[in-house]
Amino acid sequence: MGDERVSAPWSESTFEEHLRDVLARRYHHIHPFNRRMHEGRLSPEQIRGWIANRFYYQEAIPIKDALLVSKLPRGYRREWIQRIIDHDGTRSGDGGLDAWVRLGEAAGVDRIDLLEHRLLVPAARFACDAYVGFVRDRPWVEGVASSLTELAAPTLMTVRISAFEEHYPWSPRDPGTRPRRSRSC
Repeated sequence: MGDERVSAPWSESTFEEHLRDVLARRYHHIHPFNRRMHEGRLSPEQIRGWIANRFYYQEAIPIKDALLVSKLPRGYRREWIQRIIDHDGTRSGDGGLDAWVRLGEAAGVDRIDLLEHRLLVPAARFACDAYVGFVRDRPWVEGVASSLTELAAPTLMTVRISAFEEHYPWSPRDPGTRPRRSRSC
């Protein structure tokens, strides 16, 4: 047999440092489309398309989280359920999904088109549905791991909001029409 070195488990802070490093190098903020968006090089139609497709993903998150909550040990369920509330709210008009609807309307996406996914491209539907299916079908620890990208979300949302304000003068300025700086970006 070869050299089988086993290292000690990382501390929580070391694990988070390594995870943040991976996210900095590989998260979707470095995709050429997202770079163009942040640099102000997208047309209004491209922004509207992004909103419509991103909305489908945002809708998938609380579904994915509900599936995950159903599998989690009790102590973790108590912590994780807040994610669903953040997206769906506790009453009409107060959740992150409602903010996405307002953003879409303010950017010129018809509400019905958004809610009925009329502008959704097949690849976005496939990716989001596969994410939900992954969490449904895999052990809960893998579902939790698939959600750790939230570590990058607050910083990325700050960049996106600044980009919209700076580069897209036709986009909404009212914070009530912008998605919240949520855990999932």
